Amino acid sequence: MMRALWTAATGMSAQNLNVDVIANNLANVNTTGFKRGRANFQDLMYQQIKSPGADASSAGTQVPTGIQVGLGVKAAGVENIFLEGSLKPTGNPLDFAIEGRGFFQIQMPDGELAYTRAGAFSLDSQGQIVTSDGNILQPAINIPADAVSISVGADGTVSVLQPGGVSSVLGQIQLADFSNPAGLELLGSSLYRPSNSSGEAILGTPGSNGIGSIGQNMLEMSNVNIVEEMVNLIAGQRAYEMNSKAIKASDEMLHTANNIRA
Repeated sequence: MMRALWTAATGMSAQNLNVDVIANNLANVNTTGFKRGRANFQDLMYQQIKSPGADASSAGTQVPTGIQVGLGVKAAGVENIFLEGSLKPTGNPLDFAIEGRGFFQIQMPDGELAYTRAGAFSLDSQGQIVTSDGNILQPAINIPADAVSISVGADGTVSVLQPGGVSSVLGQIQLADFSNPAGLELLGSSLYRPSNSSGEAILGTPGSNGIGSIGQNMLEMSNVNIVEEMVNLIAGQRAYEMNSKAIKASDEMLHTANNIRA
């Protein structure tokens, strides 16, 4: 009975984490480039009361299944699902979406590179393409103050039209990819950082070597499916309730045992 109490408690703790992850997904349903998380769980170790295949008699018969009692569940990890979100046309020439694999490279204030799928960019006072936090898109591209229009090709080529009909190519946006994007470290603000699990960044030209192409005047939306998350939320709630009932049942059994009189 005591074992059941602790086992059910691990189930409640696991479902609490599950609901935390679902709540974060729902909170970011309108966050540009957001990738939903999924909590993964594993069963805990088993108490071997009688091992399968143990001798059952002196005649050499064996126990077919044994008695192995599980001790609950544990969180194995929270995985980010990097399925592509839907694309939303915006008409803003500094809104970029990646169609396929890849990440934009962002220079952080400390000089380190971070990576993002959120392509809502702006210009700073020096004409550099920056994020909403003012961090610079890499490779850095400066847009002239007199630019009439900005054009970004599917291969990342950035060009502008200036007064007098002069067209100039200013540079090319390079994208980064990772062997295991799910292993990236989340920094917040829609940014990621490489880890030992993700591997080092693999740079490439948009539209080549498996890296996605760039779509201008559009943004990649969150890949959260509201209906799916609501179903998962209901399932998590019910699992939490069932584990709490298992604790209550164990408590009542202990209460009954404690009240037995000789």
